[in-house]
Amino acid sequence: MTDSATVWLAIAVAGVGTFLIRFSFLFLFEYLSEVPDGAQRALRFVPAAVLAALVLPALVIVEGSPSVSLGNERLLAGLVAAVVAWRTESIFATIVVGMVVLVGLQMVP
Repeated sequence: MTDSATVWLAIAVAGVGTFLIRFSFLFLFEYLSEVPDGAQRALRFVPAAVLAALVLPALVIVEGSPSVSLGNERLLAGLVAAVVAWRTESIFATIVVGMVVLVGLQMVP
């Protein structure tokens, strides 16, 4: 199999898999009168898990390799932003403080 055929096969399999997962929830919940309590509790954590999955690699991967050290400005700024988010629960404050800390750290030689 050529490289491009492998890529297209992977894209097709991922697309069909995504469709089946979404369809299964629509199909399943059509036959349930209400969502079970356990499922509701679990679904409450999905947005935080997705956000963490998107943000964490951007914080710890520097130039293609993992960097969990004090020299990683993005990780330090992310940690400060996480503390601000936890204490203030303000998205705006979290973004502003995180960006100010990141730019400040990048300006330090």
